[in-house]
Amino acid sequence: MSLILAFESSADETSVAVVKDGDTILSNEIATQIKSHQRFGGIVPEVASRHHIERVTILVDEALADAGVTFADIDAVAVTYGPGLVGSLLIGLTAAKTIAWAHNLPLVPTSHLAGHIMAARFVKPIEYPALALLVSGGHTELVYIPAEGVFQVLGETRDDAAGESYDKVGRVMGIKYPAGKTIDEMAHLGNDTFKFPRAMEKDDTYDFSFSGLKSAFINTFHNAEQRDEVLNHNDLATSFQNAVVDVLVEKTVKALREHPVKQLLLGGGVAANSGLRAALADALAQFPDTEFVPVPLKLAGDNAAMIGAAGEIFWRQGRRGSWDLNADPSLEFDYLEE
Repeated sequence: MSLILAFESSADETSVAVVKDGDTILSNEIATQIKSHQRFGGIVPEVASRHHIERVTILVDEALADAGVTFADIDAVAVTYGPGLVGSLLIGLTAAKTIAWAHNLPLVPTSHLAGHIMAARFVKPIEYPALALLVSGGHTELVYIPAEGVFQVLGETRDDAAGESYDKVGRVMGIKYPAGKTIDEMAHLGNDTFKFPRAMEKDDTYDFSFSGLKSAFINTFHNAEQRDEVLNHNDLATSFQNAVVDVLVEKTVKALREHPVKQLLLGGGVAANSGLRAALADALAQFPDTEFVPVPLKLAGDNAAMIGAAGEIFWRQGRRGSWDLNADPSLEFDYLEE
């Protein structure tokens, strides 16, 4: 049995967890900052960093207590070192390094992106090769996983991430940050009357682009305002979400056809979107040999348990961080060489 103490502080959630064997959550403490950032319509990095400082040591105590363990029981400390906001990353990284040094524990540098994907381990064991669709506020990419701990990018967004587009569109409609859940709910009440563009849907790459969709939405909304025309917000939400989901599903299906896998994993904050989950489940009917494994809804957002799931793999593989390990705000997976 292994116990991993995990830290996640890449954006505006401070989280500390204890994970057993990489697939069982003993505790997963999360301090959210949403209300602090709502008035700004998005994350303010300096504010986020201050909140991390205030909460991280408190969450360590809570995570150990809730798990019923002590530092003496812990086998390793896993920590997000990128990608993310550099100030936020440094708070979690400093806390993790301090604890690892003080208790003579190995430090395991862990990718935030790998965490989002490996949260699927809490559903069932991952079978390889697998494909992951990672959709969050900062990332939208298709990742091929030929073996445990190996992540190879097939394609990614060339501009806005899908989750980022949701928040920008929500701001235009007056929806509080984060807007994804509200737009998803509205999308089930309207009709796709605006037929927004599906950029790069049929091209030969696995890449995405959402800036054109965002611009089309904003232009439609503001042009209507200038004419004193009232648009149905539910129809706007439906039209926007359908455009996002259609492209995500189309690219995923293309990847599944060209890279047969045993499982399709869905991770990231937008993985909680019910429209996307339903559309991918329907699309998987074309691939009877591929199992659909979306991460649990409660683990779709940023949390330390997912870092424990990925970190346990890296720990077993012998990956270690030195005491001068630094944050890497632009950390990325390598592209698949074909």
